[in-house]
Amino acid sequence: MKTAVIVFPGSNCDRDLAVALEAVTGTKPHMVWHGDTDLPDGVGVVAVPGGFSYGDYLRSGAIAARSPIMRAVVAAAGKGLPVMGICNGFQVLTESGLLPGALMRNAGLNFVGRDVALTVENAQTTFTSRYRAGETIRIPVAHHDGNYFADDATLDRIEGEGRIAFRYAEPVNGSARHIAGVVNDAGNVLGMMPHPERKIEGAHGGNDGRRLFEGLLETVGV
Repeated sequence: MKTAVIVFPGSNCDRDLAVALEAVTGTKPHMVWHGDTDLPDGVGVVAVPGGFSYGDYLRSGAIAARSPIMRAVVAAAGKGLPVMGICNGFQVLTESGLLPGALMRNAGLNFVGRDVALTVENAQTTFTSRYRAGETIRIPVAHHDGNYFADDATLDRIEGEGRIAFRYAEPVNGSARHIAGVVNDAGNVLGMMPHPERKIEGAHGGNDGRRLFEGLLETVGV
């Protein structure tokens, strides 16, 4: 299966994400530069990695969301292509309008870098089929601007539509309703702050993250 990892100036988790995708698919992903205007032909999954795209200048993810390649990603997502954004990638997806809400500075204004407990809220999304609803998993976080915010009407809507994929099972960054990951209304776009690519094998201290990639590939049928 062909996958693609989008790379921006300041990305620092693109290699980790590429390693995870290759470990699960058996094929090296395309590394797609932010200045490209098209995705490679035949790509079945696009991943937007963590890091500090454009140095988090202006607002985390704001400039990256307006890069040439993101126009192609938004168009492909609109046609149903699975897209996942992790950490800074989540910020990019909200800034590009693919996901609701915004990511603000952490409560307490501290960088948070550690393993955290997550509760799987919806195990029937394109990305979560290898988990059980209500299951607790442990995935690392590493962010300064991971405090998810949306107005109450938006929060009520995504709650009611089952679009919260993951919640923090413990206080982490002040996110509204402890939200750690959400999907779009069509279910083919996921944004999450924790880093599943950092928990794909025993040497990482666990493989809870690997199941996300395995479930994604299984669901898209490739």
